[in-house]
Amino acid sequence: MDADLFLTIGVFLGILAIPSLLSAWTDGRSPRLGTILVFAAAGMIAYAASKNPVGYMISDVPHIMLNVVARYLN
Repeated sequence: MDADLFLTIGVFLGILAIPSLLSAWTDGRSPRLGTILVFAAAGMIAYAASKNPVGYMISDVPHIMLNVVARYLN
């Protein structure tokens, strides 16, 4: 399993959770989907961090994500 791929998917899920959470809170609804997305994102990022022997630095994340996207687009 590719830890960088899990990190990239986790970051994208976290980004997608923000509008869902904000929309639910402003409408007075329960943020169910946003919560599920946050937990899924956190789980994927935690899994990626545990499988990478060196670990991740915040400054490396954009470079890692671009490498993953480039790897799967070619």
